[in-house]
Amino acid sequence: MQTRPEFSQDSRNMLAVERQSRLRESMRRFNVPVMLIVDSVNILYATGASNMSIFSTRTPARYMLLFADGPCILYEYFGCEHLAEALPAIDEVRSARGLCHVSSGGDMIGQARALAQEISETALEFSHPIDCLAVDRFPFPVIDALRAAGFKLSDSDRVLSAARRIKLDGEIALLREALRRVAAAADNMQASLRPGRTETEIWADFAGPFMASEGQYIATRLFQSGSRTFPYFQEASDRRAQAGDLVCFDTDTIGFAGYCTDFSRTYLCGDQKTTGPQIDLYLKAKEQLDHNVALIKPGAAYREIAEQAWPIPKEHQASRYYCVGHGLGMSGEFPNIPHVQPGMDYPIDGELEAGMVICIESYIGSEKSGQGVKLEDQLLVTKQGVERMSAGVPFDERLLQGAA
Repeated sequence: MQTRPEFSQDSRNMLAVERQSRLRESMRRFNVPVMLIVDSVNILYATGASNMSIFSTRTPARYMLLFADGPCILYEYFGCEHLAEALPAIDEVRSARGLCHVSSGGDMIGQARALAQEISETALEFSHPIDCLAVDRFPFPVIDALRAAGFKLSDSDRVLSAARRIKLDGEIALLREALRRVAAAADNMQASLRPGRTETEIWADFAGPFMASEGQYIATRLFQSGSRTFPYFQEASDRRAQAGDLVCFDTDTIGFAGYCTDFSRTYLCGDQKTTGPQIDLYLKAKEQLDHNVALIKPGAAYREIAEQAWPIPKEHQASRYYCVGHGLGMSGEFPNIPHVQPGMDYPIDGELEAGMVICIESYIGSEKSGQGVKLEDQLLVTKQGVERMSAGVPFDERLLQGAA
């Protein structure tokens, strides 16, 4: 799939500069002079540099030092330094130290202390003396070493969440393009949905075209059929789909240019007619989805959305989806809008703003019939209201007609 000029690498590099500027504004707002970041998605957001994303999710192989008023220094995996040298959001590229047992040659503590010393010296080189540092999920020997070096540490998550909450115009364009490509891959998978094939075989007809369209990775393998649609959160298996099965599918992709697409659909497998229990579940799930989508608008408080959310019938409460909806960007992002819990204070304050991307979740499952229906739409909050970004992703017409 050829990339259109407006999504060229140069345009994406300049968008990274804009994102970094927004992140620095957030740092200043929270009085955070320096951040030390190891999470690969956070690095991509701040710099545009992507390298071995899956490997980096479990190995602290590369990290970034960002000053609110100073340089951005990327510590890249040894031998990969050349990959980021031309990126305009990065001022300097250094070689990363091995910070896990394997990559440190068994000397995690020694490497962690050496890193803490280097950070101290670098901070003095580019800033007045600082004693505070915002960090994310480094191994605990690094955290211990930074504290021993005199740094007071804080969690960088609130700073990053605040910066990433409102999407830049360029980000919205990339989110649309990512969704377009993912939807095409989902269409390919639906066309291959037939009885006798394993869940993994069917799901692969989504994963293959997704990767071929410059997809980065798929965060989950949420795909289940028949009796495996209840309870939810079951990943693709060797079960063979049967005629008349409900099939639940959630994209959960990190797609084009690192931007996430997240919608869910439930399909009917084969040419069988829908059953009464299937119609009941689908009708409720669609009603829940549409009701809650209608609550999304600028100025809507998170608590009010939860309080006004579709009332889940008692028989479906125990298996409900864990939240009403959640933010989206380069991953699942703020806010996570939890359900109201009787007798408990609502855990988050705030309201929706134009430029936020929100996914509304619906799962209605039945222990009695052993089936469930999963639906989800991706939305953009605008000044005028809301845009259903995934509106072009079709529902299964047979289930819609059966529910009519």
